[in-house]
Amino acid sequence: MNKQGRTTHVEAGLEHQDLFPIREVSRLTGVNPVTLRAWERRYGLIQPTRTDSGHRLYSQADVDDIRRILGWLERGVAVSKVGSILARGQAHLQDMLPAGCAARWQAQLREAVQRFDAGSLDRLFDKVFATISQDQVFAEVFMPVWHDLAAGQGAFGQTSEWLFLDQFLRARVFSRLQLTRLPRRRSVLVAPLPGQCMELELLVTGLLLCSDDVGATLLMPGQPLDELAVVCGRLKPDALVLFSNHAPTAELSKRLNRLAVGLDCPLLLAGEAGEMAQESLAGSPVACLGAEGDLMRRRLRQYLAGQLDT
Repeated sequence: MNKQGRTTHVEAGLEHQDLFPIREVSRLTGVNPVTLRAWERRYGLIQPTRTDSGHRLYSQADVDDIRRILGWLERGVAVSKVGSILARGQAHLQDMLPAGCAARWQAQLREAVQRFDAGSLDRLFDKVFATISQDQVFAEVFMPVWHDLAAGQGAFGQTSEWLFLDQFLRARVFSRLQLTRLPRRRSVLVAPLPGQCMELELLVTGLLLCSDDVGATLLMPGQPLDELAVVCGRLKPDALVLFSNHAPTAELSKRLNRLAVGLDCPLLLAGEAGEMAQESLAGSPVACLGAEGDLMRRRLRQYLAGQLDT
């Protein structure tokens, strides 16, 4: 057996054990032990268990959290801010789903993806959609696994698994978006911030923003920010919603303010950027919708009705 085959075999065996020592977690995630200890001691981002002799042992959930942390750091979020994002997602999960429910579905999802089993994915997607709300489907089951696979693409075979899941979800979300194309009283144009969004994230955001009285039209990644005023002038949306999960910068705030001045409709910011930019954009022409589905829809309705200040 070649070296690559031996490595893959060892990792597969380790991932089915209950707990991992720190050296294996470092190898699986690419995060060195010094950084793992700092994330624990200084920021409280992970809390491994300890053996009687004091050695750290990490669960699969800890490994998943480490990959989520890496994902947020790659988006430019400061490590000191990552904890609040993870805590918000965990609190939302505990409030809305029976204990262990999301974890079981995520495990089934991972198993189907590892087998490249499209039939099982179809059945699981339909089952989850029939059981819980649309917001929960994405926030608590499918998107966490999608993010974990995206963050862990250094592992052999994981890029192929992520691409398989990404293609499946894009097709299913796009189909559901087609069902929302009936005329609505209000319409919003949803666009990504350049270089800060993948197609699936944008599709899911567009779907979550739709409601009985608000429809969404999406502009795909690659849309130039400077040309949005032209597009809005022709489509006449009730609002332009920009999406990003990356940490906002001072330069971004300036660009958004300049864009807002040239628009004939309100400018709104959604995603984690919309959660983190509320203070920096306070008093500006840009309103922040947040990152959770129900919150985004509620703030969007309030803003379109003139009940939400920027």
